[in-house]
Amino acid sequence: MNYEAKWERERERKAFLVLDDGTIWRGVAFGARKDALGEVVFNTGMTGYQEILTDPSYAGQFTVLTTAEVGNYGINAEDVESRGLFLSGLVVGDLTGPSNWRSEKSLDEYLEANGTPGIYGVDTRALTLHIRAHGNRKAYLAVREDLGELEALDQARSWVGLDGQDYAAKVTCEKPYGFLRAEKPRRGEVINIVCYDFGVKTNILRSLAEWAKVTVVPADTSAESVLAMNPDGVFLSNGPADPSAVVYAIKNIRKLLGKLPLMGICLGHQLLALACGAKTARLNFGHHGCNHPVRNLTTGKVEITSQNHNFAVVPESVPDVLEVTHVNLNDGSIEGIRHNTLSAFSVQYHPESCPGPHDANYLFNQFRKMIVR
Repeated sequence: MNYEAKWERERERKAFLVLDDGTIWRGVAFGARKDALGEVVFNTGMTGYQEILTDPSYAGQFTVLTTAEVGNYGINAEDVESRGLFLSGLVVGDLTGPSNWRSEKSLDEYLEANGTPGIYGVDTRALTLHIRAHGNRKAYLAVREDLGELEALDQARSWVGLDGQDYAAKVTCEKPYGFLRAEKPRRGEVINIVCYDFGVKTNILRSLAEWAKVTVVPADTSAESVLAMNPDGVFLSNGPADPSAVVYAIKNIRKLLGKLPLMGICLGHQLLALACGAKTARLNFGHHGCNHPVRNLTTGKVEITSQNHNFAVVPESVPDVLEVTHVNLNDGSIEGIRHNTLSAFSVQYHPESCPGPHDANYLFNQFRKMIVR
């Protein structure tokens, strides 16, 4: 397909993104032909847009990709990280056609097939600087030609937003299932892990399945039901939106603490902290990307990490039963905790590295050692 000719014909299909502060960002629509509401965040990763698209942690958000060109390697089935797309829409600068032997379809076609709108031709550098200065904003992506700017602005301002909203319930699986690899786990012992699906990504399950049999359960599964499965450990996955709204998960984690080893990441990290008595609060513009430096306070080493979250644990609220193990070197926010007396720890980032570097893969082995010691 001649993408340059196709997009030239689409030039008349104008679109705009209006933020609730009244600023308007104009471009050209691609993907699904529908309007959408969401919160605008920016991701600083240079590659990995397919993994970003299929990360359930982006539910309810418009993701602005800061890299200059997007779409050059297309889409393929092997790199999908969940059962679908949960983000509200995609915002890019220059949209290009695929030129890669692994590509099965274009980014434009993939978004359209999954009912997700996009806008390209936006000055993403200026938009990113705006978000850094003014914080994440509620927004409306207008693709329909019959919608005026003032009406779109009113829609953005009246949207409930993500604060206080339980989005884990929107992205979790409907019923428990086992995650199986083609080959047996590499380790000799049989370890059973239950993974709470708050928005889990496939490569997290792959990482656990390297050494364990993994059963994935819905976000609202009771602690009693999990214990009845007789697991050796429980994994608290990543997920979207406000952790304080996932009240049932916090209660279940409290019941599981001390019963068996726990590991949490991203939303699971925040939920573990809340279950132990800490508080969470919104960051100004969040952490989204695969290049965030984190210091391991135990070893002194610096890890480059993959992150996607808008909320963080409040340092002043951390109770004595918890120890801070990792901190973000950009803003000093808490990136890891562990319980002082019970077998439980968590990190704010995504150690499975899809997309991202492999610096934090050791954490899965740390979880395994906690179980088999």
